[in-house]
Amino acid sequence: MTLPTLLDIEASGFGRGSYPIEIGLARADGSCCAFLIQPLDEWTHWDPKAELLHGISRARLLREGLPVAQVARWLNDELSEIGMAYSDSWGYDNTWLSLLFHHAGMLPAFRLEALRILLSEHQLALWHRTREALVKELGIRRHRAGEDARLLQLTYQRTLEQAG
Repeated sequence: MTLPTLLDIEASGFGRGSYPIEIGLARADGSCCAFLIQPLDEWTHWDPKAELLHGISRARLLREGLPVAQVARWLNDELSEIGMAYSDSWGYDNTWLSLLFHHAGMLPAFRLEALRILLSEHQLALWHRTREALVKELGIRRHRAGEDARLLQLTYQRTLEQAG
């Protein structure tokens, strides 16, 4: 079974003024990676509640984050050949991805689609319970982009097996 490539984004908060701070990918082969993003000077929005969830401080982003253009190039390198990645929070993730590419002065070489379009009704019915079981079983730390992308992929795989 070929797994879909999943993308997850952690952000400075939600809504107006928020921006991406970490992008994670779970590749078709099950490997995953994530990169912190260095905020631009004009990206000032910071929600302390969001920081409580993902545990990434703005100071850490400034220290360890990669420049916006480098992250955009990396995404294009990773995804241009397959041309597609999926997200469980398409509305937010697509907005943040567009912001990233806009500020990098580049166009994405792939499309981001809603994970929902891949799921059968049976998979949807099993989704929440299966995801929570995997979190406990594998000790996954939620709200970090790489681990969340991999969790989505594993949940997809397990619900497909259960539905089959």
